[in-house]
Amino acid sequence: MSNMVSYSGGCACGAVRYRARAEPKWVAHCHCRDCRRASGNAFTTYAGFATVQVTMQGPLAVYLSSPDVRRSFCPKCGTPISYDSERWSGEIHLFLCTFDDPAALAPRGHVHTADQVSWLHLADGLPRFRTTPSQGGPET
Repeated sequence: MSNMVSYSGGCACGAVRYRARAEPKWVAHCHCRDCRRASGNAFTTYAGFATVQVTMQGPLAVYLSSPDVRRSFCPKCGTPISYDSERWSGEIHLFLCTFDDPAALAPRGHVHTADQVSWLHLADGLPRFRTTPSQGGPET
């Protein structure tokens, strides 16, 4: 019997599926301009995992949003799936709302609040960081 935790998810059309076989290193809301544009939202929420703990199935398209940043998405339906960067080598950030059960993982903080849109007011009591506090996102 295994106590290994596993989280699965995928895109809107089902062409891309993934599984993360560990607890995330962190879960956070990102307010940076690039993530807002990539998701089309006021902020986006990621769960960060070691890359070796995540398996992907199906076609992925990759957009290089800057020299060391790769944003992956489904080429069929356009759902954003992941973010990875040389800054966080060996780590992949999965869009939390692409998980089959996004409520299974609760965000632990907000990052890049210096870029937050002025009309967004959140009173969730989570820690807030003007940038990224350390590699790997907010500490628990």
